[in-house]
Amino acid sequence: MTTGSYYAAPGGHPPQTQLLTDRAMFTEAYAVITKGTLRDITTSRLPFWDKTRLWVIARPLSGFAETFSQYVMEVEAGGGSQKPETDPDAQGVLFVVEGEMRLTIEGVEHILTEGGYAYLPPSAVWTLHNQSGKPLRFHWVRKAYERVGGLDVPPAFVTNEKTIAPIEMPGTNGAWATTRFVEPDDLRHDMHVNIVTLKPGGVIPFPETHVMEHGLYVLEGKAVYRLNQDWVEVEAGDFMWLRAFCPQACYAGGPETFRYLLYKDVNRHMKLR
Repeated sequence: MTTGSYYAAPGGHPPQTQLLTDRAMFTEAYAVITKGTLRDITTSRLPFWDKTRLWVIARPLSGFAETFSQYVMEVEAGGGSQKPETDPDAQGVLFVVEGEMRLTIEGVEHILTEGGYAYLPPSAVWTLHNQSGKPLRFHWVRKAYERVGGLDVPPAFVTNEKTIAPIEMPGTNGAWATTRFVEPDDLRHDMHVNIVTLKPGGVIPFPETHVMEHGLYVLEGKAVYRLNQDWVEVEAGDFMWLRAFCPQACYAGGPETFRYLLYKDVNRHMKLR
């Protein structure tokens, strides 16, 4: 379901007449969780959340995501939580794809609408409610914060991606750009959640291999994405997980701009045990 600029999962169930064939796949190097898998039967619930359900699209699991979890949250009118996070070591990023969020951080209230983005450091005191009368849908990315002596924990902040100018990749004439919410040289942060944009015809023209684990949720458009040795068709509502060093490349086939919410772990030594 697309309302505004971003895809939001509608839930429900397909009819009995629909074919079983889908693009979902799970391999040793990557996984593709397609929008067609986000149905009523695959939802979860959380303690201390009222009128809320969610789809877990990534979680720490041997052979799968190891550094983060990612939820697609759906909060009904009047729903929310006074105690949303139960892990004092967890930091989080919230990104609104539909509706209006009333977010209170350390006693300060913020209203987030579509494109709204919030960073929540570990042990932050926050609450979240939907008082708009319409469903609220957002992404919640969580990672255990890795503290380093001599570096402060980064503060909470709230913004909207529509107010941030994307940074063009050199030599692409704007065909490939990244919306950054945290400066790359701010070593207090050990994860980045950015938005990557490829205009129709834009490409990632070589097989990138990164030490970072990646999670990519397609917000808009469609593309053919190279994952390890395979070319996979993806579109708005699909999620891709890439293990560290999994080769990746992309061709944005259009006709719309192709955009995805990108998670990666950064700025820390590799764990040796």
